[in-house]
Amino acid sequence: MSDHVYKMIELVGSSTTSSDDAARRAIEQAAKSIRNMRWAEVVETRAHIEDQKIAHWQVKLKVGFTIED
Repeated sequence: MSDHVYKMIELVGSSTTSSDDAARRAIEQAAKSIRNMRWAEVVETRAHIEDQKIAHWQVKLKVGFTIED
């Protein structure tokens, strides 16, 4: 295994379906412009409530990706 240097960013994904879907959407969208993503950590999960039901999920992720040589 080689040594790596990582850069870390924060992303926020949202979904009306689930918190998992919110996280997945954030990673998939970021993958369109960020290469070499290696790990993600969910650091915050929120839900917007309407009519006594969860209407919208929002998930904050820390994402690490390797720096290219």
